[in-house]
Amino acid sequence: MIYPTKTALVLRRDLLPWQIANVAAFLTGGLAGTYPEMVGEPYRDGSGRFYTPLVREPVFVYGGEAADLTRVHQRALSRTLRIAIYTAPLFRTSNDIDNRASVAEQATEALDLVGVGIHGERKVVDKVINGLKFFV
Repeated sequence: MIYPTKTALVLRRDLLPWQIANVAAFLTGGLAGTYPEMVGEPYRDGSGRFYTPLVREPVFVYGGEAADLTRVHQRALSRTLRIAIYTAPLFRTSNDIDNRASVAEQATEALDLVGVGIHGERKVVDKVINGLKFFV
């Protein structure tokens, strides 16, 4: 099934493996909390046990350098998309209050982005991520 929307994560390529997983999880959670239509129905196994729903559509993960993330961030904001961000200082905090305070200390153009999450109309998201390759 082709959905009219698209979810894309853009991660900085110099992240450590644990950071890649951590940033992807945080960004996807933030997007799912903001866009509830991303989430499908609960799962149930053959024995009748229920499990939580999952994101209903593929999440495409792209990689880039710092300049690529800045460009994606600017493109998304210019299209008034509400996006998820993860900045390098968040690796040094351990709770949501400190995370938000860390981001609030930096002006938009000074954010040290290591991840950007985008969900929106497929064509708009494609324009925002134009030129990026899948994270490998």
